[in-house]
This record gives sequence, C-alpha cells and structure tokens, in this order.
Amino acid sequence: MSVWSRISEALQALAKGEPLSAVFDRLRTPPERSAAFTIAVIALGAKMAKADGQVTRDEVTAFREVFAIPPGEEKNAARVFNLARQDVAGYELYARKIARMFGPGDPVLVDLLEGLFHIALADGAYHPHEDAFLREVARIFGVSEATFRGLLARFAPDEACDSYCVLGVSPDAPMEEIRAAWRRAVKECHPDRLRARGLPDEALKMAEQRLIAINRAWEDISARHAA
Repeated sequence: MSVWSRISEALQALAKGEPLSAVFDRLRTPPERSAAFTIAVIALGAKMAKADGQVTRDEVTAFREVFAIPPGEEKNAARVFNLARQDVAGYELYARKIARMFGPGDPVLVDLLEGLFHIALADGAYHPHEDAFLREVARIFGVSEATFRGLLARFAPDEACDSYCVLGVSPDAPMEEIRAAWRRAVKECHPDRLRARGLPDEALKMAEQRLIAINRAWEDISARHAA
C-alpha cells in the first residue's frame, strides 16, 4: 500500500468535525509512520504558511520537491494542507502531538524539521517569522541547538554558520574527529536507513540534497586544512 493510500485511509477515519491533529493520536504502528511523516510535514508546512499570511507558488513547488506527489494524489495532499490551515489549533499543538507520536530523540523529528526548512527557504529568503516558527518546533521536538544550526547552515548560508556547523563539529576539532563526523553523516543519508526510520520513498530526495551539502562541507574543510 502506498503512503498516499495510507493517508487517504487516515483522513477517512477522522470523525465529522474532528480536527486534523487528531490523526496523530492514531498513527502509531511502524507501517503508518511513513504516512504520519508525510502528514506532519504538510500540516506543519501549512501552519508555517498560514503564519506568513499567504501560500506562494514557491512553497507549493517545495511540497512537490519533498514528496514528488503523484498527479492522482494531489487531492489528498491538498486536503491535508487545507485541514491544517483551517484548524484553529496552533502549530504548537501539532508539534507536541507529533513529538509524542515519534518519541524523544527519534531522528525522524530532525528529518521532519529538514522538510520544513526546505519549504521555508523555497522562496530564497529566510523570514523572521519562519525562524521563530522553526526554532519553536525544534524546541518542542527536542532538537539540539547544534543540530538546528547545522540545518540553518545548509538552508540559509548567509547566516553566521559554515561548513563546521553542517557537520556538527567545532572548528578546533582534529581532522580525525571531523572525518568521523562526515562519515557518520554520510551513512545516515543511506536510503535503507531512511526507510528504516519510516520515511516514505517520496521524501528521499531530501537525503540526496543533504548528502550533497555534507560532502561539500567536508571538501571545504579539507581544503582549508590543506592550505
């Protein structure tokens, strides 16, 4: 069963008038995690867009890039987006339910935050309201400041963070430690590891972009030390 079929079933299970946030109380078992991940990114992305007051064409394109939505499944994706925007509950409630659903320290929460960064920077700018939104979601998810800065370095390169932030190491760290961090990061991008975490195949494009950024950071640091 495809992730979009699971999403359709999850939406149909909602009682009349029940908010979308209720779906996160039900998607608990491993086969449902891919649907939960997809719904979570779309729902929080919708809340982030609502905070901005508008949904741009770039944001819609970003959703497509993250999930490669099949033409026949656009209605399900649009329904999730609209249900989240119409729900009077704040994004904090969504974030807390999602955090409980996956559990403390689950790497899927970082993957989810990465998807939100991708959507936030779709228009090429990092707005203050997006920064506040993402920082609060990261706090609720229990994502460390170092990990958040690593994402910020990849998606908003104008920020005061560089290749060392991307790899999560100190500029003073020995090359052996930096190399080990790079190798760990590369392994975490392997599709098998991502699928084991419950990410749908539609979201694996994010890992490809992550790997490019990780390797670029390693090449940059290696060049600095060779100079």
